[in-house]
Amino acid sequence: MTSQIAFFGEPEAGSRRPFSLATRAGGLVFVSGQSAPHEPAKGIVRGETPAEQVQQALAHVAAILSEAGSGLDRVVQMTMLITDPGDYAACNAEYVKHFPNGLPARHTAHFGVPTEAKVAFACIALAGEGRSS
Repeated sequence: MTSQIAFFGEPEAGSRRPFSLATRAGGLVFVSGQSAPHEPAKGIVRGETPAEQVQQALAHVAAILSEAGSGLDRVVQMTMLITDPGDYAACNAEYVKHFPNGLPARHTAHFGVPTEAKVAFACIALAGEGRSS
């Protein structure tokens, strides 16, 4: 039996981002690590507080999941990456608001990136439409 893999948000040739935003295979959607979008030239500016960045990053993840045929309510495992462990409580306070029907399993890790991102998320979700995204 052959399993098909669908790729979403593949990088353009020569991109510094050597990965797809998401892949769908075997009834699951895998979303690559995503922080709040930040493209000042396009008028997209990342929030300054951890809570704002969690809200923006999860909205971005939700849009990717939607494109791949899923939603936040279909997430079974989430990885939260934070740059400052002191932001943990503020990130959690905003995070739980996005999962009113139950919290997915989660792994949290401290990370460093060459950006001003305070938080990023990666996840695994069930493919297929859920109640909301």
